[in-house]
Amino acid sequence: MPELPEVETTRRGIEPYLLGHRVERVVVRDPRLRWPIPAELPDTLRGQCIEAVERRAKYLLLRTRAGTAILHLGMSGSLRVLPAQTPAERHDHVDIVLDSGLTLRLRDPRRFGAVLWTGEDPLRHPLLAKLGPEPLTDAFDGERIYRLSRGRRGPVKNFIMDNHVVVGLGNIYANEALFRARIHPSRAAGRIARERYAKLAETAKTVLTEAIAAGGTTLRDFTREDGNPGYFRIELKVYGHAGEPCPECGATIRQTVIGQRSSYYCPHCQR
Repeated sequence: MPELPEVETTRRGIEPYLLGHRVERVVVRDPRLRWPIPAELPDTLRGQCIEAVERRAKYLLLRTRAGTAILHLGMSGSLRVLPAQTPAERHDHVDIVLDSGLTLRLRDPRRFGAVLWTGEDPLRHPLLAKLGPEPLTDAFDGERIYRLSRGRRGPVKNFIMDNHVVVGLGNIYANEALFRARIHPSRAAGRIARERYAKLAETAKTVLTEAIAAGGTTLRDFTREDGNPGYFRIELKVYGHAGEPCPECGATIRQTVIGQRSSYYCPHCQR
């Protein structure tokens, strides 16, 4: 599933091809995504100039003067910028055809993605209005998560993956941030000290920054029609390494399930 670094890399990849271009038409081959694509979208978006390509959490925002298209890649979605005449394949559900002769094509085999529209401020849309701060901004810091964690008995891993606390810390990067901060993923969120949360906020920012930087060189070209997102991975230290030696101390990395998600940790380094 695309996580925040992959979505940010997608935004950076498609932005140069969309910014300042007018939408000539919208082709909806299958409106049955996670939420039905609005029937009026092709008429509403036609003729509009794309003035900004932004990201909020894992949502991509294509802003125009008339409103904003809100896109989500779901579990398996990907976006490509292709010549408009490129034949569509089975899972190519939406084309946003531009005046440049290119099209922004959404491919989503599992149909958990979304293409929605709002004429209002998109940040007030029900899907975005209650989201927590972006993890790479000053609004996310150790003091915030320490304050919100007080009285929480659930595992810290679930806590930092809560989009009301902070957006974009998905399973992979939560595992890695907790390892670097030396915090056990199942430790009760309310029993972690302020200083340790300061370290966790720092490591979360570092992990995400490294992943976004890696995406600039390892995510496949957005103008290639191969159907595969090609999402990158940074050099993961614990995620997916159960049974292997910890890169810090040599202890065996363990795997458990927390909140129905696989969690990886070092029993020696993380407390």
